[in-house]
Amino acid sequence: MKRLLIGIIVLSSSLLTTLVTGQVEGSATRTSAPALAAQSRNPQQIAQLKWYGANTTTTFAVGTQPRGVCFDGANVWVANYGSNTVTKLRANDGAVLGTYNVGTQPANVAFDGANIWVTNFGSGTVTKLRAGDGKLLGTFTVGGQPFGLAFDGTNTWVGNAVGNAIVTKLRGSDGNILGTFAVNSVGYGVAFDGTYIWTTNDLGTVTRLKLDGSNAGVFNVGLTPFGLAFDGANI
Repeated sequence: MKRLLIGIIVLSSSLLTTLVTGQVEGSATRTSAPALAAQSRNPQQIAQLKWYGANTTTTFAVGTQPRGVCFDGANVWVANYGSNTVTKLRANDGAVLGTYNVGTQPANVAFDGANIWVTNFGSGTVTKLRAGDGKLLGTFTVGGQPFGLAFDGTNTWVGNAVGNAIVTKLRGSDGNILGTFAVNSVGYGVAFDGTYIWTTNDLGTVTRLKLDGSNAGVFNVGLTPFGLAFDGANI
């Protein structure tokens, strides 16, 4: 009887050891699987957002010579430079929700939270459309050949691409001109960083303006800078 009890105890201990060892090995295998999968991913695919199954690329027809684009939170607006129109696309499927006439050679678009602003390069004007339905709310003369634009939360700033090296400040509510401010040279890009207005200058510089239009610095960059954007900390 004593020998039988000893045999049962030894067998039980052996079974317990086997079970525990199997659980540990199984855990190790499950833990290492994601690590092995991560090691097999191509860094270049990750950089191009092509490493997961949801990635798709689709094209949608708009007007002739599309230039600037902006997003209003639900839809994408495209300035059709060769058609003198702006197209509104539904962002989730690219369906055309409307095509609206604006000025000559529309170059860029910006969203102010309620309306779409369009620079009309060929007619020296800026058009304001209601984002909800594309209704024309106004066309405002700024002169020169307006190109880039940005909204500062209250007013719209427009850069002149040819002619006078100025930026025009329009009151957002009615489009009245509040001032024209000199920059280092003519340029195409305009951006707002929450404090300053930045413009690209054809002479290889970027100008920073305070919201009263006073110069807050000119900075050297590469030759003929064009577009610019704010990342939350830097331009």
